[in-house]
Amino acid sequence: MKKRYITGYAGLRALAVIGVILYHLDPNRFGGGYLGVPVFLILTGYLVTDQIMAAVRRQGYFDVKAFYQRRFKRIYPPLFAVLWGTAAYIVLFQRNLLSKLWQIILTNLLGVYNWWQIFNGQSYFQRFANNESPFTHLWTISIDWQFYLLWPLLMAVLCSLFKKRRTIFWILLGLSVVSGLEMALLFKPGVDTSRIYYGTDTRFFSLGLGAALALLWPFEELDGRFDQADARILNWTGFAALGGMLVLMFSPLMNAQTAFPYYGGMFLFSILTAIFAAVIAAPVGIWNGLLTNPVFNWIGSRSYEIYLYQFPVMIFFEDKVTNLADHVLAYRLTELALIMLVSEAAFRLVERPAKDFDWASVPGHLKAMVDKSNKNYRSRGLTACFTLCFVLGTAGILASPFVKADNTKDTQLFKTINSNSKKQAEMNRKAIADLKKQQAQKAAASQKQASAKSAKSKSKPKKFAKPVNREFEKYGISQNDLQIAQKLGVTAVGDSVMASSSDLLHKLMPDAIIDAAVSRQADTAISLLQEYAQKGELQQKVLIGLGTNGPFTGGEVKQIMQIIGPKRQLFWINVHVPTRSWQNQVNDQLQQEAKKYKNFKVIDWYGYSASHPDWFYGDKTHPNDLGQNYYSAYVVKHICENG
Repeated sequence: MKKRYITGYAGLRALAVIGVILYHLDPNRFGGGYLGVPVFLILTGYLVTDQIMAAVRRQGYFDVKAFYQRRFKRIYPPLFAVLWGTAAYIVLFQRNLLSKLWQIILTNLLGVYNWWQIFNGQSYFQRFANNESPFTHLWTISIDWQFYLLWPLLMAVLCSLFKKRRTIFWILLGLSVVSGLEMALLFKPGVDTSRIYYGTDTRFFSLGLGAALALLWPFEELDGRFDQADARILNWTGFAALGGMLVLMFSPLMNAQTAFPYYGGMFLFSILTAIFAAVIAAPVGIWNGLLTNPVFNWIGSRSYEIYLYQFPVMIFFEDKVTNLADHVLAYRLTELALIMLVSEAAFRLVERPAKDFDWASVPGHLKAMVDKSNKNYRSRGLTACFTLCFVLGTAGILASPFVKADNTKDTQLFKTINSNSKKQAEMNRKAIADLKKQQAQKAAASQKQASAKSAKSKSKPKKFAKPVNREFEKYGISQNDLQIAQKLGVTAVGDSVMASSSDLLHKLMPDAIIDAAVSRQADTAISLLQEYAQKGELQQKVLIGLGTNGPFTGGEVKQIMQIIGPKRQLFWINVHVPTRSWQNQVNDQLQQEAKKYKNFKVIDWYGYSASHPDWFYGDKTHPNDLGQNYYSAYVVKHICENG
């Protein structure tokens, strides 16, 4: 019975691990893959609470001290290894991550890293900069450890106050609902979700639902409880629960940048997971057997190591890889292989030995290591490697308080975008005021005459007595186009790439309304353009510069085209982001979308800039001072010539 119990849940942990890894390998395709984390929390809540209640039923008390010792030996040796091993790598190869290293290590060891992340760390979903932390995912380990420390004490209080198991079940269920409601109430659209994503209180509902299941579905009491009719019901229930889990886990609906996960999506997933966990635990039905196989058993038994090492491997690997977009499959498979190899090594060299570790044997082991007659070279080599990692990691930790963090606010790119955002607001106010004035004038005249006059003045410019923006001619745009651009009515929506050049775009197109900001996904264009349309500020030419931060769907493009309508012209700038897997996906999709709509034009910034690495900052995505001039001139030229 015990073997069935363990193997079935190893399979469930394997599914969770697969989901989490797929999410981090391709977060845009597997939008809800991060939901593997609630699976771990559900199982933790169920198994720990079931263990506590079983001990209370058998012997009247739960041995808290022994429980703490087992949990410490299970969690800390692998955690210690990944912390010091990663720190050693940082010292050797990526010293830009040394800042705050001591705080990260300390808060992980104390089990409060999730709260440190809320106030000091990166958002879990911001993986674009080259200084992203390889420790970000360890917040879940801290939540686990907080649960291990406090839960036996809380359950002892509940068991002493309430004799009926059903009463405790309803209390735990109520606490879980409160946690889910807190997540929903604290969520604010457009505001960083770190507080509710990392918070112990806002993530408790997964642990709480697992714990409540242990009161309703105690494992020791399941034998002899079901017949074959029950087995059929459990089979279909498991099928429905797993199906719902997989749909949510790999669905764009659960993209963590949207509202649905926080307005009940994660809570719903946790309920489905709890139901599926209950089905697996039952002694009848097919699901335990289906989840028991060598592959799932291997992944499940190493799930802790895989989870620990996935982020460091991916971040360090991608830091050395600069052309990911051209070899996505090869790099992803290489990353996956590295994660599995490192995890297997950690499992064999750390977790297994830690189970039988005895402090009393340490002096004898150290003595054997320095004994020249000792022929166990493997053991001596491993000891030397562990010692080196410990020394390097400790050196990095001790040095980190004296290392100044790379401040993005001091970079030229940040200063440019920050300055442009201030200019952008003022220039947009002027452009909107001019637009309203023009609209009022057109309303007083014949629309047909006004349109003909406008078309004539723009399509057949006269010889201009006074040249404008002549300094841009060396960047490939003619004086004729520069003159036309002075009267172009354009509404533009973009991300940080456009934001870095918005001042130049405004200079070339004074009548343009430019709304560009950092970290924007393509779906934000829908609400922004809708708002401009409602205000009467959506001009005849629409410019979009989105896709740098991830791909988009054909449905989202369709919504954008419906807002723009058939009489306006859309220009969409494709992306140059070779360090991200979605570059080619975005650019290919833009070409496909352009074939569907007559008023959809692609501005091929990627093709124009691909052979000019000197146009970009170190991230190979944002144009530098030189690149911003070429970017602006190229975009405006394309609009003038194809509008």
